[in-house]
Amino acid sequence: MNLDLTGRTALVTGSTSGIGAATAAALAAAGAEVVVNGRDPGRVAETAARIGGRGIAADVGTAEGVAELVDQLPDVDVLVNNAGIFAAQPVFEIPDSEWQRFYEVNVLSGVRLSRHYAPRMAKRGWGRVIFVSSDSSVQIPTEMVHYGLTKTAQLSLSRGMAQELAGTGVTVNAVLPGPTLTPGVREFVASLHPDVEFAEAERRFMAGDRPTSLLGRLIRPEEIANLITYVASELSSATTGGALRVDGGVTSSIIP
Repeated sequence: MNLDLTGRTALVTGSTSGIGAATAAALAAAGAEVVVNGRDPGRVAETAARIGGRGIAADVGTAEGVAELVDQLPDVDVLVNNAGIFAAQPVFEIPDSEWQRFYEVNVLSGVRLSRHYAPRMAKRGWGRVIFVSSDSSVQIPTEMVHYGLTKTAQLSLSRGMAQELAGTGVTVNAVLPGPTLTPGVREFVASLHPDVEFAEAERRFMAGDRPTSLLGRLIRPEEIANLITYVASELSSATTGGALRVDGGVTSSIIP
């Protein structure tokens, strides 16, 4: 199976760490010209240099940041809407400002970028739009309802956009990672069990907080990137409008 992306340009938002960085590296390894994005110019430049790509620092959680990015990068063949934020907060204590901030970053960033790039892909007859959603889109976490809401919204977005782009050669899909060993998750898990080594903290976390996981461990970012790279490739041409799970079996349902 040859996941050759030579000649394709890919933009991965929020790609200076975690799933985004792993995805940028995987797409570059498959031959794509990868554009790394994040808010910190130093981290963007460092990540881009590491994978041999290009960096554009811009805050895609704002309309101004998206405008700045697309001005520098008018066209892409692969758009990975990965930028996102999460935090734990009791649902009845979340103020309007936080609901709005989560929606702006996790949902509207993908709306704005897809609205610019996807129609241009359709005119060229080929393209891939990928939303990095979460298992939290179908199993809403009680401690992060605002996060779960935005991840569910991404499923509606990807399906609706796929329908609009039917027959154009452009596919739109959502990828649903499960609990993944990103820097933020590592810090969170370690804080729950500060008295033990991380391997034991990870085991306890999965056994207590994610007992339905069939892996029994946190997913590694590279494992998420593998699926995203396939979806970005020519070989995924019949996969569109889907919600594709890469959650380690943590979601106890057959669909999605």
